[in-house]
Amino acid sequence: MKIGYPCINRTVGCTPNRTFRLASYSKERLVETIQLNLDCLKKTLEFNVKNNLLFFRIGSPLVPFASHPVCKFNWQKKFKGQFKEIGNYFKKNKFRVNMHPDQFVIINALKEDIVKRSVREIKYHCDVLDLLGLDESAKIQIHVGGVYGDKKSAMERFIEVYKKLPFAIKKRLVIENDHLSYSLKDCLYIFKKTEIPIIFDFFHHECLNNGENRRSALIKAMKTWKKKDGKLMADYSIQKKKAIKGSHAESIDIRKFKNFLSDVKDLDFDLMLEIKDKEKSALKAINILEK
Repeated sequence: MKIGYPCINRTVGCTPNRTFRLASYSKERLVETIQLNLDCLKKTLEFNVKNNLLFFRIGSPLVPFASHPVCKFNWQKKFKGQFKEIGNYFKKNKFRVNMHPDQFVIINALKEDIVKRSVREIKYHCDVLDLLGLDESAKIQIHVGGVYGDKKSAMERFIEVYKKLPFAIKKRLVIENDHLSYSLKDCLYIFKKTEIPIIFDFFHHECLNNGENRRSALIKAMKTWKKKDGKLMADYSIQKKKAIKGSHAESIDIRKFKNFLSDVKDLDFDLMLEIKDKEKSALKAINILEK
């Protein structure tokens, strides 16, 4: 099992997710921001290698406004060498990598313009992973999307849009069960129609399920991943105390995490910790795992 955390390291003193307001857009501002983000990404990865945290989620703002019509600059060409260098670092240290577009990416939306914008945004994420030179085991995870008053129709619409996507996107896209609308059972229905792998979110499953315990549910999700996809990716968190249902905890609960590992100890998958304090909890988790 590889353990990681998403997007930002609060120890290294920088963020690879710098951005700026659309009103401030210029080629020069874009180039400067991308450079700062790539420099910080490398610094973050060096920290992770030293601490054996070898699963990392690259943040979407790495290249600000990349899928927006305002961006006419060929950033791919400008930074090709640096992306390749970072990609080689990922591969040399055997990282597992993914990305997770923001919640406005909804490919089953009722409005066609939202679907088109969503596909453009997913395409940008694919460009990042392709420039890094990563194989199909580097994934882009999205939620199924909205329900729009008719869940069955919404799922069928997702399936219809997915089937029309180019292979360059299909090979990287995976879906995640959520805590409000689409359970593992719903994702499995979509899998049967599309063969899109399912990222299993343990916390979301606790919030929304059909009676399956987390071990049996995980095994069902694992069966959706083919060899070319790599090991199943899973997300882990727990409920934040005195917060609305589905709110992620500030830090890891050691006792609960040990119980979790006991439930799944003989199953092979990679684990993303969606805990608010990021690398601090990840360091505690890797220490438990390595004992």
